[in-house]
Amino acid sequence: MNAKFFDLKKEKQDRMINAALKCFALCGYKHASTDEMVKEAAISKGLLFHYFGSKQGVYRFVYDYSVRYINLDLRMYVDARETNLFEVVKQIERAKLHVMKEYPYMQQFLNASAKEDATEVVDFIAEKKTALEDTYRTIYERIDYSCLPEGIPSEKVTRMIDFTIKGLMSEAVGRDDFRVEEVHREICEFLDLYKQLFA
Repeated sequence: MNAKFFDLKKEKQDRMINAALKCFALCGYKHASTDEMVKEAAISKGLLFHYFGSKQGVYRFVYDYSVRYINLDLRMYVDARETNLFEVVKQIERAKLHVMKEYPYMQQFLNASAKEDATEVVDFIAEKKTALEDTYRTIYERIDYSCLPEGIPSEKVTRMIDFTIKGLMSEAVGRDDFRVEEVHREICEFLDLYKQLFA
């Protein structure tokens, strides 16, 4: 990757990053088209290859960028002193939705990358994903599950929360009037309800 990419205006950088994230998230590495990326970013194909060298170079850059960006937001939004499961999840989701304001397809891209089987990038993903996994592990290790009633398994509750959030996100992203703040408010309402049920 050509470091001069970061000399470009932020708006142009983000256009290129968002175009790549969208194509890889929706099509996977094998089927993502650099022609579609440059069309989406409104740049020339020569410019894309000038900065990234190849489709593989683009993928490696946006994957590494995504891991670093989300890691930074998690550290910024998740309070290291908070131990309540429902409050921690609210903070994690606020971080993710903040990312979506800048990069709407970043989380979807990372989710898709977990199933990626293209030999050109699979080793790179395995090497880089540990940084994000370590951050999530550190966050979840701080949670005090003793707030849950006796006999209620924490794994089941966290899965229920996960399914709820994924369902709300899936429903919201398909709407024409999708707004990050509204989705976060709805997620928080469900988390508050679960907090009351399991208090």
